[in-house]
Amino acid sequence: MFNILGDVSGKNALELFAGSGAFGIEAISRGAKCVTFVDNNFRCTKAIKANLGSLDVNASKYNIIRANALSALPRMAKQKEKFDIIFLDPPYYKGMAKICLINIGSYDIVSPVGLVLVEHFKKDALDVELERFLFLDERRYGDTVITILRKVPHAHREGVGI
Repeated sequence: MFNILGDVSGKNALELFAGSGAFGIEAISRGAKCVTFVDNNFRCTKAIKANLGSLDVNASKYNIIRANALSALPRMAKQKEKFDIIFLDPPYYKGMAKICLINIGSYDIVSPVGLVLVEHFKKDALDVELERFLFLDERRYGDTVITILRKVPHAHREGVGI
């Protein structure tokens, strides 16, 4: 995935449905400024913290939030957090990818040229009209698809969707 993203040095990233935190930990290892991990499962957040500790990652490089992804978004927006990269890997078969994109688009948490990477099941097409994102690419790996979107600048939002 990082061959798609290119250089992540100095960028702020958000990993929703973080699970093991593999994406965010890799981003930190590649020079990301700070990664916020969000997962509602205590075991997952505990494992992320343990993994970061075992790698001796400075605490200023990450935030771990134990919360439902959808409830965390408005809190981050209220704190005026901005992310250059958002990676979400919601549970398959529940329509969560679409719901999350709608919510991410509703809150001003994506930096002006931010990317959103969505991992989803191949049959869960992201056909929701989204004014705030421009479809860039899609990569297929068996039953898994990674859809890459870019935030559309406010002045260019009219008529843009996926």
